[in-house]
Amino acid sequence: MISKRGFQSAFVERITELLKADDSVLGLTVGGSWLSNQFDEFSDLDLILVTKEKISGNADKMKAYASGFGKLLSAFTGEHIGDTRVLICLYDDPLLHVDIKFLTIEEFSKRVETPVILLDKSGELKTIIDSSEAKFPKPDFQWIEDRFWIWIHYALLKIGRGEYFESFDFFSALRSIVLGPMLHMKSNSDPRGVRKLEFISSEEDINMMKATLPSYDKESLLRALSASVTLYRNLRSELYGDNVTFRSEAEEGVLRYFDEISAR
Repeated sequence: MISKRGFQSAFVERITELLKADDSVLGLTVGGSWLSNQFDEFSDLDLILVTKEKISGNADKMKAYASGFGKLLSAFTGEHIGDTRVLICLYDDPLLHVDIKFLTIEEFSKRVETPVILLDKSGELKTIIDSSEAKFPKPDFQWIEDRFWIWIHYALLKIGRGEYFESFDFFSALRSIVLGPMLHMKSNSDPRGVRKLEFISSEEDINMMKATLPSYDKESLLRALSASVTLYRNLRSELYGDNVTFRSEAEEGVLRYFDEISAR
């Protein structure tokens, strides 16, 4: 069942055997890069631990469980990703990043991917997977269009004032929230921000994305912002349907302001 090689596989095999004797555990699955042919020495592990009683919500209990899997150096819960059921762990001997999601059997059916089952004591996990469908959340194109030109105007304000570090943060957010997910969708891939775009996007799209990476000066920031607008418009024309209302007046007004800031 466990076919991946390397130290990650050894970790998975060890804790799978360990959990067989734990009566509070119903099963264990692995997802993320493990499911693809892109799994390598740089991959972390994405585990789902299904227990009889709810463990998530109690960070101390989650860490206590995780500490039994190896030499745990540090761990924290996933508030930053909007899911406190996830414990982000760093293990030693060897150094390994492991995300452990603690679920009950009732929570297991709601998933963004179909994981590999490593341990399924009663067969319940397989039954749930066979009778349900993984659904990865897709971007709401109207939500993006409603915000995009306001965001571009915000960036122009910061660049115009000379707040270049704030502008750098803006570009990172724009790539993660808008441009990256849209490039994923163009490539029929789950819209996971900018993750692994280098492996799925065309050379032309990668070059367009690279053009959104500025250096620390006004001219470079404005060129990167212009490239961001161009890339968004290109992707918008490819992906949006007739049900999306373009905010044309906002677009025109912001582009006029773009010209004004560029001329200063």
